[in-house]
Order: sequence, then structure tokens, then C-alpha cells
Amino acid sequence: MTTVQDARLTELKELAERAGRELEDASALEILTWAAETFGAKFCVTSSMEDAVVAHLASRAFPGVDVVFLDTGYHFEETIGTRDAVQAVMDVNVITLTPRQTVAEQDVEYGPELHDRDPDLCCALRKVKPLEEGLTAYEAWATGLRRDESPTRAGTPVVGWDEKRQKVKVSPIARWTQDDVEAYVAEHGVLTNPLLMDGYTSVGCAPCTRRVAEGEDARAGRWAGRGKTECGLHG
Repeated sequence: MTTVQDARLTELKELAERAGRELEDASALEILTWAAETFGAKFCVTSSMEDAVVAHLASRAFPGVDVVFLDTGYHFEETIGTRDAVQAVMDVNVITLTPRQTVAEQDVEYGPELHDRDPDLCCALRKVKPLEEGLTAYEAWATGLRRDESPTRAGTPVVGWDEKRQKVKVSPIARWTQDDVEAYVAEHGVLTNPLLMDGYTSVGCAPCTRRVAEGEDARAGRWAGRGKTECGLHG
């Protein structure tokens, strides 16, 4: 890495930490507007297509914003349908990332149903690595992380430094509750994954996602019974 690159990364880290403090009480739209004005084309939104709330917010702050979607090869049909609908009706540019191997190719190399035997490795191959490669063109990315989703996300800053990827990480709805999300969806008619109306409260890959029982944590349906709470994209 060159001295110029080192200097830029130091600058970005300081910028992220300062913005996290200064924007803590800002609205989600104000946070995204700051990101759009600060980074321009080097800013993108990532979306799992569980809902399109952050993509919708970002399109208001930055019409035509890149929305990055990871197609793992294991998604529900409803998730792919949500992605296609977002591209069709919103002022965004959906970019679909795919792993280097198809599911069939991965099965040949690692054996079938890797997600059951080694879910961390499966996530690394089909999510983490493709995202790292897909984010190389950007200095900052936005997520839909919320502090109320799980204990591991309780400390999520609205703007922070992603040490692993050396990028500014923006979480504009970090302070929102599920009620806030639902109110925004209702007010703006935002697209949501149909599975959210069918007992799923967090939507990931089909083999590793189940419906959630009443009273369970919102992410209890992800990797149920496996002692795993995150795919590696966010920790």
C-alpha cells in the first residue's frame, strides 16, 4: 500500500469516527444525504432484500445510487423477486454479486450441503468474499443494521469504521425500532419481502432460515440451533 493510500485510509477512519459522533441524533435521511454528498459514486447501499427501506431512503438522498445484492445461490424465490421489483420501481442501480463458484461447483469441491456441515465456511465463500470483492470500487457502504435486532448489534454506530474492509460503514437506521421500519414502509409504500408476512422476521439463505416463534429474538430463525448469529458480513 502506498503512502497516499495509507493517508487516505487514515483520513476516512477519522472522518467516520467524527461523523458517528456528530450524526448520532440525525435522521436516517440526513445521514444518507451526508454520505451521498461526501462520497458520491464511491458510496453504495447493500441490501439482503428482506425489505427495501434503506434502498428507498438512499434513493431519496442519492437518486440512482448503487444497491449491491449478494446472490448466494441459496435465496428464496421471494427474495430474488423482491430484488427484481426494487430494480423495476425504485430510482436505484441494483448490482448483483455472485460467488466465484456456483452451488454445484462448491458441492464438487467441498461436498454437498456445506451450509449444514460448516456454515461459517459456506458464508465466507458465498457472502463475505464476494462482498469484499464487490466493494473494492467504494469508500463507503450503507447497511440496514439496527441496534434492536440482536445483542451483537446493540452497539452499532450510525457511521463507523469497518476495520476489516477499511471502509466507512453507514447504518442510517441503527436507532430505529421494528415499529419505525413498519411505519416507514406504510407511509411510503416500500417493497418488502413477502416472507415477512409468513412468519419470517429475518430472511437469509433458504437452508439456514426458518420461521420465528412468538417471543423469540428477531434473528432466532437464522442458523437455528447452530450457535451462529452472524454470517460474517457484520462481525
